[in-house]
Amino acid sequence: MPIVIPDSEVTMTFVRASGPGGQNVNKVSTAVELRFDAGRSASLPAVIRQRLLALAGHRATQDGVIIITCRVHRTQEANRAEARARLDELVARAQVVPKMRRPSRPTLGSKIRRLTEKAQRSSAKKLRGRAEED
Repeated sequence: MPIVIPDSEVTMTFVRASGPGGQNVNKVSTAVELRFDAGRSASLPAVIRQRLLALAGHRATQDGVIIITCRVHRTQEANRAEARARLDELVARAQVVPKMRRPSRPTLGSKIRRLTEKAQRSSAKKLRGRAEED
């Protein structure tokens, strides 16, 4: 069952963006800065919260606030939708339980092959020395 973050837990602020847009760039605040307080969110279980903050990496602050900025598009609405989609994708990735790695052990056959190859290499190197005089 996917977890849905309610809009009440997400705050968006709009700032001026660099990039395409011509003269409009200097006048309109189209870039979006989305903030989600994952540390205090009631809609996230503790296990998913930990994975979400780990996946967020540098986008998460010390207080557990995830900050996503989007300035790809020229319109505020498109940037808002893109930022929200990035948050939803991050939450969806946090819901996937990682598989535990169980260390494997080398098989008996691989051990024998390694030792025989080692013995052959050793004997070949022994033959490279000076020849003994009789």
